[in-house]
Amino acid sequence: MRALRRTHSRDKHLLAASPMSAEMLTLPERFWAKVNKTETCWLWTGAHTPLGYGRFSVGQHRLVCAHRWAYEAVLGPIPEGLVIDHLCRVPACVNPSHLEPVTTRINNLRGIGYTAQRAAQTQCVNGHDFTVENTYVRPNRTRDCRRCRAARMQSYRKLSA
Repeated sequence: MRALRRTHSRDKHLLAASPMSAEMLTLPERFWAKVNKTETCWLWTGAHTPLGYGRFSVGQHRLVCAHRWAYEAVLGPIPEGLVIDHLCRVPACVNPSHLEPVTTRINNLRGIGYTAQRAAQTQCVNGHDFTVENTYVRPNRTRDCRRCRAARMQSYRKLSA
């Protein structure tokens, strides 16, 4: 006797829209059935990560990022060493025209996280400009104001003496 497939409530629209069962849908049909195309973004309506990125099951126990799957399905493979950046800044968007392959560094600098905020700074906390002459770049690629660094070193030397 064949086991019955358990369906999730979010999959019922798939079963109602088609005389065939959800098992019979192709991978692209399953994917695009979970996309809500608005005037701008194509929003993923399936499962999401805690950060809002879509997740799509492409096999038993194999999940992929929905935006990466959409990019590869429409535009081809993602170049080696690159990640997909959402130009629209909407994590649930799977519109290939809103997705661009970039390096991880570029992706981080375009964002709103700590790395992007620090890179956008033009002055240190004491108001000194980050110019070529006044900027020390540490081995880990973080920046330090030379004037403030000199003042800290002088203060340290006084304490040590």
